[in-house]
Amino acid sequence: MSSRIELSHVGQTFWVRGDEDRQLREFVALDDLDLEIGAGEFVTVVGPSGCGKSTVLDLIAGLATPSAGRLTIDGVPITGPGLDRSVVFQQYTLLPWRTAAGNVEFALEARGGLTKRERATRAREYLDLVGLSEFAGRYPHELSGGMKQRVAIARSLSYEPQVLLMDEPFGALDAQTRERLQEELLGIWRRTGTTVVFITHDIDEAVFLGQRVAVMSARPGRISEVIAVDLDREAAAETDVRATRQFAEHRHHIWSLLRQQHAADTDPTRELAHV
Repeated sequence: MSSRIELSHVGQTFWVRGDEDRQLREFVALDDLDLEIGAGEFVTVVGPSGCGKSTVLDLIAGLATPSAGRLTIDGVPITGPGLDRSVVFQQYTLLPWRTAAGNVEFALEARGGLTKRERATRAREYLDLVGLSEFAGRYPHELSGGMKQRVAIARSLSYEPQVLLMDEPFGALDAQTRERLQEELLGIWRRTGTTVVFITHDIDEAVFLGQRVAVMSARPGRISEVIAVDLDREAAAETDVRATRQFAEHRHHIWSLLRQQHAADTDPTRELAHV
């Protein structure tokens, strides 16, 4: 199963202390942000550093409460974390004293409702889904970075969430491993049909993975444009979709949007307008 997500007029404000005077100041992270994600859709979110990408993910996960606006899953307001959503972070967050299978089983233990044998079987199934069935008995220190992240993905999928939230999960990996895991993630998404929201700062990654790319503005974060990615992946299967003209066009369009935002953000007249 998968779910539809809607963010309507979402705002998020924090109160932070100044570095010098230690006075509380209002920090607006998100302002009037709107985004709809269809059930079973793979949407990537890209934007400049500090634009609030991770804040959006925290709100959908129910790890934070918005200051304004409304967030729903299948029309039901998000009021906190739930088993219908799972999060994969850049850090692997694996338990070092548990094997790969044991880490996947840990999520199933938290969910409850399965016997020990059922948990072990389910863990093996999802490790097989990410191509790690033969490493089920290995401990995290015996796995490469890419393998650890695949275990984290298997763990997140094992209790069959309707939404998979990913916060730059491949950011710490080398380029070759990163591209391989991107391809594997698309295969997993096609097989499971889970709704995926993927945060990244990498334009190529956003275009390669997303059916649509949501481009965020500089802080306060808003959705400046949502771009439908119309890549013919089947035609490019024997080469590399990243080398196609369509990929280059999407990449350039997103790069131009971000470049324009950077120019506007650094324009001194922008500050004068608020004086």
